[in-house]
Amino acid sequence: MDVLYALRRARQFHPDAIAAYDGGRPIAFAQFADRAARVAQVLRDLGVQPGDRVAVLMLNAPRYFELYYAVPLAGAIIVPINIRWNAAEIGFCLSDCGARLLVVDDYFARALPALSAGLPGLQFLTAADYEARQAAAAPVTLDGPLPDDDDVVALFYTSGSTGGPKGVMLTHKNLYANAMHGMVTLAIDKDWVWLHAAPMFHVADATVVYSLVMQGGRSCFIPAFDPEACLKAIEHYRVTHMFVVPTMLNAMVNHPAFDRYDTSSLRMMIYGASPMPLDLLRRAQEKLRCPFAQGYGLSEASPTLTYLGPEDHTLENVHEQYAPVKSAGRAIMGVELRVVDPMDRDLAPGEAGEVLARGDNVMKGYWNQPAITADTLRGGWLHTGDIGTFDTPGYLHILDRKKDMIKPGGENVYSPEVESMIASHPEVLEVAVIGLADEKWGEAIKAVVVCRAGSALTEAGLIEYCRERMAHFKCPVSVDFMDTLPKGGTGKVQKTVLREKYRF
Repeated sequence: MDVLYALRRARQFHPDAIAAYDGGRPIAFAQFADRAARVAQVLRDLGVQPGDRVAVLMLNAPRYFELYYAVPLAGAIIVPINIRWNAAEIGFCLSDCGARLLVVDDYFARALPALSAGLPGLQFLTAADYEARQAAAAPVTLDGPLPDDDDVVALFYTSGSTGGPKGVMLTHKNLYANAMHGMVTLAIDKDWVWLHAAPMFHVADATVVYSLVMQGGRSCFIPAFDPEACLKAIEHYRVTHMFVVPTMLNAMVNHPAFDRYDTSSLRMMIYGASPMPLDLLRRAQEKLRCPFAQGYGLSEASPTLTYLGPEDHTLENVHEQYAPVKSAGRAIMGVELRVVDPMDRDLAPGEAGEVLARGDNVMKGYWNQPAITADTLRGGWLHTGDIGTFDTPGYLHILDRKKDMIKPGGENVYSPEVESMIASHPEVLEVAVIGLADEKWGEAIKAVVVCRAGSALTEAGLIEYCRERMAHFKCPVSVDFMDTLPKGGTGKVQKTVLREKYRF
């Protein structure tokens, strides 16, 4: 089944129900389907062919929502771009995927001169042109031939450990499976009002784009996360469900204006992407007074692998080693999980190893990366790189994150990418980058540096050097200088020693 089934179903069964709010203006599903079909024709008129990549660089908005349907309706592949990347990182993504067209809103239109440099064949579609062309276009049919289940429909770029980010190829089968998993797990229905507060370029928010439409639920938007704007939207739209990373939740419940807003419409707060501090969970439960649920996953799984429901969000047994609330939950329906040793042999409950997964939601592979794809999907299982263990009832406990990965504010940052940038400074001899627990961001990036003889490099100077060359969320927030880095017998830097040194 293809993802466009959701749109066909909504048009048939919920034509007059509200699909989304454009500011204060409601858009019914019949109108939403018509707009998506017209935008699909616009893309075709601009020369987009089946299989072409259409990149999207926009803040959260109804147009972003309809592009998740219009692009596949045109037979193309949508490439949501991280809005926090700098021009060089965006340029790498556009070049790597060979984008035919870049759709931008007014906010990012100012970056077009920088983005067009070195990409002479790339076309652009701005917001004003988008609306004018959409209004004049004839809609394509929603009832044409069905695409193949294994056709790639979306490329979600992950932060790359080496050589830049990698494009995760998600197919119709992958995203449809994830939508069905979500409906079974979360009981999504027509009464849902979903707030797109997390960025829509991220697969964690995109996970509901298809399931919500399939069931006739509503979407509302804030352009980018702001705690008070989020609280205001919850009250105004009577939001029932939303997804947050812990840093977003922390900003909301600790905002001085929190008590001014009515959040009683919330029926569930869903979180994920980085560890949830138990003190924050306790405070959020007290202030929001709604059920909480957690999802664990990764882009390569479209993204959801496990679910921890409201019934397991009790803090009464947090003293227990394997209290459910400390876990990532159990495998969702349609997903199988294993914890294995380095030889991919299954481990017993309580033993730590790599988490493996399989299901129809697991990616087709990485764009133009056959060797990495083969290694990641060897044996028919997705090798997540996360270290975890099962307890006896089958809850998965994540003990460590992917090798060399740090998650400030829920964003995936690979330390080798940061190390490579720092090492390019002429006064740096050696560097190791680690993630440390941070109350505000979940994790903060620390760089430990060995300088060349005679260097006058300072912490502030090195941080500024990185900020001029990388997205700010990838840059270290603190730097320590050492004479040597701890190394093992093979000469490899022992990051575990550094983490222990700075743990307190």
